[in-house]
Amino acid sequence: MRNQISASTAVANVSGAHSFEPTLDHTRALRDAFGCFGTGVTIVCAQTPDGPVGMTANSFSAISLDPPLVLWAPSSSSKRHAAFVAAQHFCVHILAAEQLKMAKHFASNGTDFDTFDWHEGPFGAPTLKGCLTEFHCDTDAIHPAGDHSLILGRVRHVVHDTSGGNGLLFDQGRFGQFTPAVVAD
Repeated sequence: MRNQISASTAVANVSGAHSFEPTLDHTRALRDAFGCFGTGVTIVCAQTPDGPVGMTANSFSAISLDPPLVLWAPSSSSKRHAAFVAAQHFCVHILAAEQLKMAKHFASNGTDFDTFDWHEGPFGAPTLKGCLTEFHCDTDAIHPAGDHSLILGRVRHVVHDTSGGNGLLFDQGRFGQFTPAVVAD
């Protein structure tokens, strides 16, 4: 017979653990818990009738090789949400560690492209220069998901810098870059 342990009992066995139900009263704690999963940093760009729009996002994921699909999730409360939901094409830029200034800029201002070199990509989406990788996508599907939308993109063209640069990372509310672990034999 299996021993049944409640979630709070199991967590109590972990030093420094904070146990909670993910309710609206614990939004900050849930956000901090989600933040323990380090991610890469991207900027997603699209063209609108009013001009280019961009947004820093760490909600990016590769989904499928065949067909080639990616996913990202803008917040429904973002002023830029409607532009991305309406876009037929978008470009996901994987940022290099040196592009922290760009990441911070597009986290707060999504319509000012004057500070950075960019051009129109092969399917019309604004394309920032100097990123590690560009995924030029057609919007394949959009699904509401709580306080975000899941935007699935079919990758139509890729530009990948193979020179071995380090990616910009985001972990527990901080930007950084990867340092390989040294494993003793």
